[in-house]
Amino acid sequence: MIRNAFRTPGTAGASALAVLALAAALIAAPAASAAGREPAPLFAPPGAGAVCAFYFGDEPTFYGDQGDRASEVQCLLANRRYLPWSEVDGTFGPTTLAAVQRFQADHPPLIPSGLVGPRTWSALWKA
Repeated sequence: MIRNAFRTPGTAGASALAVLALAAALIAAPAASAAGREPAPLFAPPGAGAVCAFYFGDEPTFYGDQGDRASEVQCLLANRRYLPWSEVDGTFGPTTLAAVQRFQADHPPLIPSGLVGPRTWSALWKA
């Protein structure tokens, strides 16, 4: 039992403390992604509804982008049925652009520009 491991000196207590130290280190310092970018936050933005686990920022994302931001846009659009799941590939191409524009047109005061900026990100998370 873990509770007894803390009361009993010796290897059982040391093992339990080592496990706790490892867990604390993992929580305090999440690993950066393979591309060397800053690690994503562990939690979604306040007020977020269903989100995917690719990206949680609000950096501008637009046609031609590839990677986590494009994947997050696509996943959010697929969750809201603006994009088929087969199109969630991490590349912001013409199908994603059209889906973003439809989503923006359906959510005034967003302008259907195809650019996913802070207001569109917020609307995607809260839709």
